[in-house]
Amino acid sequence: METIILFAPLVGALICGFGWKFIGETAALVTSTGLLFLSMLLSWIVFLTHDGTTEVVQIMRWIESGSLLTDWEIRMDRLTAVMLVVITTVSALVHLYSFGYMDHDPQWREGETYKPRFFAYLSFFTFAMLALVTANNLLQLFFGWEGVGVASYLLIGFYWRKPSAGAAAMKAFIVNRVGDFGFLLGIFGLFYLTDSIDLPTIFAMTPEIAEMTISFLWTEWNAANLLAFLIFIGAMGKSAQLFLHTWLPDAMEGPTPVSALIHAATMVTAGVFLVCRMSPLIEYAPTAAGIVVAVGAASAFVAATIGLVQNDIKRVIAYSTMSQLGYMFVAAGVGAYSVAMFHLFTHAFFKAMLFLGAGSVIHAMHHEQDMRNYGGLRTKIPYTFWAMMVGTLAITGVGIPLTHIGFAGFLSKDAVIETAFIGSQGAFWALVIAAAFTSFYSWRLMFLTFFGKPRGDKHTHEHAHESPAVMTIPLAALAVGSVFAGMVFYGPFFGSQAQVDRYFGISQHAAVDHGAPLVEDGHGEDAGEGEYGERPEQVPGEGAIFIGPENHVIHDAHEVPKWVKVSPFVAMLLGLFTAWIFYIRMPSLPRQWAENLAPLYRFLLNKWYFDEIYDAVFVKGAKAIGRFFWRRGDGNAIDGTINGVAMGAVPFFTRALNRAQSGYLFHYAFAMVIGIVVLITWMTIASGS
Repeated sequence: METIILFAPLVGALICGFGWKFIGETAALVTSTGLLFLSMLLSWIVFLTHDGTTEVVQIMRWIESGSLLTDWEIRMDRLTAVMLVVITTVSALVHLYSFGYMDHDPQWREGETYKPRFFAYLSFFTFAMLALVTANNLLQLFFGWEGVGVASYLLIGFYWRKPSAGAAAMKAFIVNRVGDFGFLLGIFGLFYLTDSIDLPTIFAMTPEIAEMTISFLWTEWNAANLLAFLIFIGAMGKSAQLFLHTWLPDAMEGPTPVSALIHAATMVTAGVFLVCRMSPLIEYAPTAAGIVVAVGAASAFVAATIGLVQNDIKRVIAYSTMSQLGYMFVAAGVGAYSVAMFHLFTHAFFKAMLFLGAGSVIHAMHHEQDMRNYGGLRTKIPYTFWAMMVGTLAITGVGIPLTHIGFAGFLSKDAVIETAFIGSQGAFWALVIAAAFTSFYSWRLMFLTFFGKPRGDKHTHEHAHESPAVMTIPLAALAVGSVFAGMVFYGPFFGSQAQVDRYFGISQHAAVDHGAPLVEDGHGEDAGEGEYGERPEQVPGEGAIFIGPENHVIHDAHEVPKWVKVSPFVAMLLGLFTAWIFYIRMPSLPRQWAENLAPLYRFLLNKWYFDEIYDAVFVKGAKAIGRFFWRRGDGNAIDGTINGVAMGAVPFFTRALNRAQSGYLFHYAFAMVIGIVVLITWMTIASGS
């Protein structure tokens, strides 16, 4: 079953990419979509029936080189099962949605065939992502890691006639290579220390790695901290965290289904998955974990501030994605890996729905993406309106405080904030403020798009209509997950420590609770064992995640003060009320604030000037270095030397040799006699010695 899940999308990609000419375009599209739905069905069966134990399915012997022996294997544990349903569900629904969205795409000329290639890229991406999350060794994981990078490049630049799309694809590819370089160094370092790239071997040796030092950049470092940090650099690039985030908003140049599949629900979560997968290493690397928390909190805050003033509907949701990924990294950095996966799981549903809903709006408005040209669309596209309303309620965290009743984001995002309070006060406040900003820009999007008077082109508004069923059905399916995913799966991801242990296949775990009894705090069943401190520690590599003996974050998060638990809900209300005042009650306020706070407004509108800074430092800096080597190196040194020899030395020796050619026979005879004398003298001396 696991093998079918993995390779069915690859078969679909091959059929769409090469077989459509033989079986027809429609048959190829239907076949690839059907194979994705097959993978989705089997993934849900695996997810719902998995007992938490770790299983390994060997596919084939892969690489043998010296001491490196690598098999292609499927590692099936709880982390894999969660990622399988996220990837295949979103991908299958995006395939179905694309039948409507990509039909008669205005970017293509009449008679051009583009759909099979688009569906082939989607299926290939899905296969690469599945290869990544099922990997049992770092090389196989890196194969999938780079595979999704290639697919992302192809899909972002799919509209190849648009220069901006090509530039965005190049930017995504190059920025991710920066992160991947760090990831590769981490892999090399682990192989150097353990003589293996197999995850079980590495996990078993993490206690020893924590005691080692390694020389890097002429300095001695703790091996666990250094390698965990290098691996996190790779996660920063793939998950668009601060400093390596600039590619994500530009990636919106691709078709909207691409945004939903790659840049909202699946590829960008690969970094979060990687950190959780490497939890045995992260637990022994406190300095690296602190960096993860700091970068995640900063990313959540910075992205939320930028999202406040963006006008492109897809860019608003893109910065929302970056912000929510920051939440996940904070949870992983403080040691609440199950909470990070919880928010990853719920986020996939409502973020994919928001992107697909935005695509439905764009489709209705003839590919207009500026929200300032929307307004009053809730009666024109009611299904899309209610779908995006559900997504907005989920991402802003609407629910009943101090209960487990609410939309998906209410439960998972609040869980992140509660664990952040335990692990880092600074991260906690950054996330609460980001939650208020998230509420503001999410409701701003809703108010500008669906409420008020129509703005922009009158003809476009008059002809706006609801998307076809092939586009609205995926929205309805994702709405179900946006409503119920948090409530249904709250216990396994954020119940008591005992519940989390059982769900993630941890049979024995010393969750020391300062002598408190092992109870569930009302969140589940009694664990049925004695005191926390009486149980043996978890062995690194046992279960899908590793929780160190000093890690009590899950339990302690349930004991935080009530004001901490209520703070995200208050932040949501504050953002909602402010957005209502600005865009419904007094719509003249945004312009007034933008004029009165013009420097701040331009600062946020220009995305903290990261692109300008990078252009000045890296792009123009690299060009300056290139010009220097071109003019001084190539021009002066290389060409100058060659030209100097050609124009100076060669003519000099040529003139000297010309003088030797006198034309007189006795000159030549004299030269021959001198030569014979020299030769005889040299031979005599040589034979005598």
